[in-house]
Amino acid sequence: MHTIVKRLHFCYGHRLLDYNGKCARPHGHNGVIEVELWSQTLDHRGMVFDFTDVKTQLGEFIDAELDHRMLLRQDDPLVPALQQLGEIPYIMDVNPTAENISKLIFSEAQSRELPIAAVRLWETPDAFAEYREGGLNTDLEA
Repeated sequence: MHTIVKRLHFCYGHRLLDYNGKCARPHGHNGVIEVELWSQTLDHRGMVFDFTDVKTQLGEFIDAELDHRMLLRQDDPLVPALQQLGEIPYIMDVNPTAENISKLIFSEAQSRELPIAAVRLWETPDAFAEYREGGLNTDLEA
């Protein structure tokens, strides 16, 4: 099996509800996303997927929806307050944790029919969350 990984960068703010710690307060991150794609075979160019196409397809979503935005859970009291100020937060059904954001980007990659294996979101230089379907021992041939 062949894999490639493309890194994408974006800035975002968030806070976590139902959480007792620093992340309960609004704060920001310079996130790094690692998008892992896979294939059993290479295309006629000898590629799993063109890195530029990954950046174009997922970068479009990230730039339009997530970059320089507050990612908030739908019931966060900050949502209406920000909207009153003319800000447009990205509203999620779940807490905007690194785990849930990586799953969101994975789902977006799937909807764009990318051969996605995993998405890692580095929230800080030494901490990341990863989402892949089926757990760590996923048999991608199935």
